[in-house]
Amino acid sequence: MNKLRMLFSKNGRAVYISHLDLMHTMQRAISRAGFSLKYSEGYNPHPQISIALPLSVGMSSCCEIMDLRLNEDISPDVFKQRLNDALPEGIHVEEVYTAEEKCSGIKWLRVKGIYEYDSRDAAMVLPQLISFFERENIVVQKKTKRGVTDADIRPMIREISFAFAEKGLIEMEAVISATEPTLNPELITAALRVLNPDIAPGFAAYERIGIYRQDMTVFR
Repeated sequence: MNKLRMLFSKNGRAVYISHLDLMHTMQRAISRAGFSLKYSEGYNPHPQISIALPLSVGMSSCCEIMDLRLNEDISPDVFKQRLNDALPEGIHVEEVYTAEEKCSGIKWLRVKGIYEYDSRDAAMVLPQLISFFERENIVVQKKTKRGVTDADIRPMIREISFAFAEKGLIEMEAVISATEPTLNPELITAALRVLNPDIAPGFAAYERIGIYRQDMTVFR
């Protein structure tokens, strides 16, 4: 088997690796593990390796998907073990298998967030957060290929919930649109800071924990 799909996690210090640097890191690790990537043909050949949904710098994930093609056939288990031995701290291969479908089938992401409130009572902020996301429209500025435009992010949020964690902390969990359109979870924080700064967290961190098809079944 030389055409593989890989599920991997990215956390710890590795969250600060950019998408481009992550691609370079993966290619170097694959080479150190003793494998060679297959290249495309034509005038400008490039390695046949791609990540389904690039992750924002600073965001962690336990469910990143990478497709790749090697020049040799290899057992998925052997590839996983040897690549993990070559990868840096914070990047870990969870599973290697044969792809069942194209990545265009991805529609939803499940994300977790932690909101920190330094001087404000998180328990008092909690009901206001819940009320804020009950709005029918939440319009913020969003960067696109054509520039900055106003976008209503509320339809991009399939579900969202908040829970008090401990003093100064609130946990968030949401299912958001992954494609057509794409919602970066940082826009959820930005919406709070622009539209209701009194309940915006002083610091927010997000983790991607699930990838789904249109019907909310797990994407593989």
